[in-house]
Amino acid sequence: MNVFESIRIAFRALNANKARSILTMLGVIIGVAAVILLVAIGTGVQGDITGQIEGIGSNLLFVFPADLEGGGGGPGGGGFGGTAFAVEDAALIERRIEGLDAVVPVIEGPATAERGNRSIKTVISAGNEDVDEVFAAELAGGRNYNASEVQAGARVVGLGSTVAEELFPGQDPVGEEITIEGQRFVVIGHTEPQGGALTGDQDNQIYMPYTTAQRLLGTRDVGIIIVKASDPEEVDLKSAQITRLLRPKFGDNVTVFSQEQTLALLSTILGTLTFMLAGIAGISLLVGGIGIMNIMLVSVTERTREIGIRKAVGARTYDIMSQFVIEAVALSVAGGVIGIALGALGAWAIDSLVPTQITWWAVAMAFLFAGAVGIFFGVYPAWRASRLDPIEALRYE
Repeated sequence: MNVFESIRIAFRALNANKARSILTMLGVIIGVAAVILLVAIGTGVQGDITGQIEGIGSNLLFVFPADLEGGGGGPGGGGFGGTAFAVEDAALIERRIEGLDAVVPVIEGPATAERGNRSIKTVISAGNEDVDEVFAAELAGGRNYNASEVQAGARVVGLGSTVAEELFPGQDPVGEEITIEGQRFVVIGHTEPQGGALTGDQDNQIYMPYTTAQRLLGTRDVGIIIVKASDPEEVDLKSAQITRLLRPKFGDNVTVFSQEQTLALLSTILGTLTFMLAGIAGISLLVGGIGIMNIMLVSVTERTREIGIRKAVGARTYDIMSQFVIEAVALSVAGGVIGIALGALGAWAIDSLVPTQITWWAVAMAFLFAGAVGIFFGVYPAWRASRLDPIEALRYE
C-alpha cells in the first residue's frame, strides 16, 4: 500500500469521528494561538519601546549614580545604592564638558493630581528647559516650560495624555488649573499618546520644572542625568569624559549608557521575556500532544479488529504504522493552522490596546512545533497498532 492510500484511510478514519477529532485538536489550537498571541505582544511592545528611544536620536547619554555594569543597585527612592546625583552635578557636566547640546537632570516622584471631584495617581517627571531636546513627546496643545519658569520654580505643568483625558475629558486643559499634592498649578501643555518607555507609562505622567518638583516632593535627589552630545560620532568620547569628571565624587558609582548600549540592553531583556512567554504558552502544546496520544491509543483499541483484517490480507507493519502517524500529524497540523489564524486574529483585535507584531519566526516555530508534537505523540500508538498479532486481533470483540 502506497503513502497516498495510507493518507486516504487516515482521513477517512478522522472524518468518521468528527467531534472527537475536533476536541482532540482543541489543545493544539489553544497552544499555538497562545504562542502566536504572546510572542506578537512581546515583539510589539519591544519594537514600540525601542522605536521611541531610537526616535530621540543616537547621540543621547544616560548617566546613573550607580555601578550598574558591576551589578550595583537600581532606581529607587534615595538614589542608587545609597548615592544620588544633585542638580549641581548636571551643572558641572554642562560647564566642564564641551560639545553638548543639552544636560537635563531628571527628578521623579509619585503624586496625586486633582481637578474638582476627579483625581488620578500619577508620576512627576521634572527637568530643565532643555527637556524637549532629550524627550520625543509631541505636544497635542500648549507649550513646554521655559528657562524663566525653571529659574523661578513656577507652578506650571504639562500633562500626559492619560492625565489630561482623566481630568479634562473631551476638553482642552491648557490654561486650566489642577491641584497636585494640595498645591495649585496652571496647565501650560499636554502631549500626544506615547505609551510605555524606559521611564514607565509616559501618558500617566505630569511634567514640571525641576525647581518646582524639588519643593513639591521635598527632595534634591536627581535620579538620572540625560546628556545630548552635539556630534553622534563623539558619544563614546563624551561618555568617557563624564565618567572621569564624576569619578572623584562618586567613585565607581557612576555608569554612563549610550543610546546604543541602552537599546542593546533593552532588546536583550525584552527578547528574553518574549521567549519566556512563548515557552510558557508552549506548555499547552505539550498538553495538546498528550491528548492526541490518548485519543490515538483509544483509536487503536477500537480498531483492533480492523487492524487484524488488514494485516491478514497483507498489510505490512509500515502500512499500519504510517496510517496512525498520519492521523496524529493531521490532527496536530490542522490544529496548528487554525491556532495560527486565531492567534493572528487575537493580535489584530488587541493591537489598539497593546502594540502587537506577528513575526514569521513565531508562525514557523508554532507550526513546526505543532507538527513535531503530532509525530512525537503519534509514534507510540502507531507502534502499538503495528505490533498487534493478526490472529489475536481478529478474535478481539
